[in-house]
Amino acid sequence: MAVPPEIRDAYDPERFRADGHRVIDALADALARWQRRDGLVLPWRSPEEARVIWARKSFGGADLVDDLRRIAAASTAIAHPCCFAHQVPPPLPGAALAELVSAMLNNGMAVFEMGPASVPIEFAVLDWMCARLGLPDGASGVLTSGGSLGNLTALLAMRHARGDGDVIVSSDAHYSIDRAAHIIGARALAAEVDARHHLTVAAVERALASAGDRRVIGIVAAAGSTATGAFDPLGELADLAAARGLWLHVDAAHGGGVAVSPKHRDKLRGIERADSVVWDAHKLLMMPALVTAVLFRRGDDAYGAFATEASYLFAHGPPADHWWDLGTRTLECTKRMMAIELWCALRVHGEAWFAQVIDRQCALAEALADRIEASPDFELALVPECNIVCFRHRGDGITGAKLDAHNRVLRERVVHDGRFYIVGTQLPTGYFLRSTIMNPLIEESDLDALLAHLRELCRA
Repeated sequence: MAVPPEIRDAYDPERFRADGHRVIDALADALARWQRRDGLVLPWRSPEEARVIWARKSFGGADLVDDLRRIAAASTAIAHPCCFAHQVPPPLPGAALAELVSAMLNNGMAVFEMGPASVPIEFAVLDWMCARLGLPDGASGVLTSGGSLGNLTALLAMRHARGDGDVIVSSDAHYSIDRAAHIIGARALAAEVDARHHLTVAAVERALASAGDRRVIGIVAAAGSTATGAFDPLGELADLAAARGLWLHVDAAHGGGVAVSPKHRDKLRGIERADSVVWDAHKLLMMPALVTAVLFRRGDDAYGAFATEASYLFAHGPPADHWWDLGTRTLECTKRMMAIELWCALRVHGEAWFAQVIDRQCALAEALADRIEASPDFELALVPECNIVCFRHRGDGITGAKLDAHNRVLRERVVHDGRFYIVGTQLPTGYFLRSTIMNPLIEESDLDALLAHLRELCRA
């Protein structure tokens, strides 16, 4: 039976080559525009208007590259240096090319034979991450799709190891922790953070006392919390966990990257004593989303959550006997070749490059905080510990709920204007604007331009 010409054409190598050249040229042109600070960061349209614009008119006959250009033009320009919003980096261009290769090869990684290159590369990346965190020999884990799935994986392993029970979490914990606790049949008992947004031993002790007759099996700490970028005192919490026989999980999705920086790695002191750690490479390590490591101090704990019999896929016997089949460690079966992006980036640029990036991100956050503290019309929420800065515009003599409303409206105006992009967060002391410095190409002049832009919108 002959292959229909339409199918053969879609897979034609020369068509792929020609389209690929056009796509790369278009993306390179976009990078150049963003680095010149041209155009909008966020080309705002209302959800209703956008849905009408992108509604299906007809399928078939479109030019692929023209459509991709339209999508790029209508999307948030994460790589624009005026983007100060979410914890999403402008991906390292070489890593984006590695992801293209991953998509083209499409090796699902549940079993070694479906990832004969990417599985050993994943183990190499996991070994490197464990070593950077100071985890002991025998530590291991798996890469998975995002911190939310990573936290769920770690908490499932915790329950498998310790039995049913509740967990103590920071009042600043990422929402995925509460969701994961519900999935495993536990309660997430919130312990209030201190003025620096740290989860302290005293707060955990109070939460343990308030648990009453309910059994508590673990503590969830943060290394670079989502709201403020705070780092909990991990060594002190590890002491408490050891004394009480509790599992210590560290959500280092954001802050794990400081492990590669000699200047900032002390913020993670004590993380090597955690039972489990989540670390997103698609944050401070500049990878395209999603690349999340779930790491276990005792490597065999990696099998606790998902040790399942599946004769059509996995080898017979204990999972540790066929450690090369990654599907025994994660909920995912058809798992992307996500390790090759970070592996290639480390091979090309080396660890020192990543340290430079992280040191620059933190230094720019300090510079922004200094400007805010020096400005009578802005207020800093707290001194940043990493690359997240929370602040607000004071307004003209307004306080309380009116001040919160003022800053909510200001953020909305920033989004609709589109020249800059920031987000916001609700802290115990009120609503604050929140800027995350993810782009290492930001200059100090961009910080001045951001504050001037906010003042301009307030005057308007």
